[in-house]
Amino acid sequence: MRQPQTEQHEERVLILAPTGRDAELACTVLSQAGILAQACRGMEELCREIEAGAGAALLVEEALEGPAALFFETLDRQPPWSDLPVILFAGGESNADVLLETVGPRANVTILERPIRITTVVSALRAALRVRRRQYQARDLLRQLEESDRQKDMFLAMLGHELRNPLNAISNAVQVLNQISSQDDQPVRLREIIARQVRQLSRLVDDMLDVSRITSGKITLRREPVDLNEVAERCLQSLRLNEGPQRQSLSLTVEAGPVMVEGDPARLEQIISNLLSNAIKYTPPDGRIRLSVAREREEAVIRVEDTGVGIAPEMLSAIFGIFTQVEGTLDRSQGGLGLGLSLVRRLAEKHGGSVVASSPGLGQGSEFTVRLPLYYGPLPSRQSERAQPAVRPRHILIVEDSEEGRESLRLLLEIEGHRVDVAEDGQQGVEMALELKPEIALVDIGLPVLDGFEVAQKVRAAPEGGGIFMIALSGYGQPEDRKLAMEAGFSAHLVKPLDFDKLTQLLSHIPSVQVS
Repeated sequence: MRQPQTEQHEERVLILAPTGRDAELACTVLSQAGILAQACRGMEELCREIEAGAGAALLVEEALEGPAALFFETLDRQPPWSDLPVILFAGGESNADVLLETVGPRANVTILERPIRITTVVSALRAALRVRRRQYQARDLLRQLEESDRQKDMFLAMLGHELRNPLNAISNAVQVLNQISSQDDQPVRLREIIARQVRQLSRLVDDMLDVSRITSGKITLRREPVDLNEVAERCLQSLRLNEGPQRQSLSLTVEAGPVMVEGDPARLEQIISNLLSNAIKYTPPDGRIRLSVAREREEAVIRVEDTGVGIAPEMLSAIFGIFTQVEGTLDRSQGGLGLGLSLVRRLAEKHGGSVVASSPGLGQGSEFTVRLPLYYGPLPSRQSERAQPAVRPRHILIVEDSEEGRESLRLLLEIEGHRVDVAEDGQQGVEMALELKPEIALVDIGLPVLDGFEVAQKVRAAPEGGGIFMIALSGYGQPEDRKLAMEAGFSAHLVKPLDFDKLTQLLSHIPSVQVS
């Protein structure tokens, strides 16, 4: 059975002997030994054929007298897995020594001194081809790993989407209950528990997706000058709001003046929030947690200290690994996937910084220290804060196939005084948008019949759809997902579970439009 051309190319030996009929004779001899060989007429042809695929190259030293640079440039362009074996015939011992010094550092070369026995050449080429086959195995394994990584990313994105849909419905329902139900202590407390657990699940989904993206190098920082004092204060306020009554004592110590770094504000908040959440998880009731921000020489330093369970010495170097958790200290009631500290390390490194953990030992608390380069450039001008404009009643169309998500959001918007219509699939959404001409359309991306992108494109393509402010609602929240939404014709992109405060803020800034 004939081998495919690609496999033949990968096994062939390319020969360049520019004088006489040496190359043709070598091809004949190697063919008798069962080695596929091809003669090249010059260096340019050899380099083209190397890039097309080859198992090894056989050259005489005379072939390198002129165009050697082209040969080495071709070798330098090899992919990381490839190191093409080169057999080089030298004229004698002195020539071999020179070639070893000049060619050896730049190629995977074996130098044979002439005169050469045929058995020596065949043996050297067979050994070279065995090495080359190992390289092909490494290449195929890398391709498999890349495909597995791609499938993993697809799975995680789909899992995140599927988890966010029910979380969205639960979050909306809780906010409706906050508006219409009893404000007695016990019902309020129960609703707070549900809301807090929804936020915790959402944070786990985000961490899971972020670890995957950072590991594969797919995350981009939106850098700007940031005051870490302000970031720390926001994190502490958010923690007290979202985590409910604290069992531990939380304190914050900051520098008298700004501590400026150049970084992504959202990711810097994530670093501090993850460290605080970790401290809360492993600090018992009545323990103390201290967050501090300081300047030390040329660095901004964030410290989170606690009086918690501590870290065993053998765990200090592994604590930032994926899925790593302190064992044997607390039960699993605190939950978590062991991703938070891994994210802290990777985000700190993306900002040009570092993070270290220290602890006197088990039962003696721990300290996490993040160091980031200080920023000395121009500071951004501060705009005076203006009161958020009141949200006037709007005509809103919801296009959502999940009945629970659709109805809970409709109730929530109607309580706020908006006029709301709903559509169950993409085709119905397009028809209702063009017929009713709402001011605003909230469109789920994962719709049946027509997906959300197609809905936006069809609405935007119609003359009567140009004035509708279209907001994408999606369980996919990565930058490329936002980019796709904008390219399809959406004006904004919100991630499920829907943050109703963000939606309210967005609605308050949408200008009044006259949809014709």
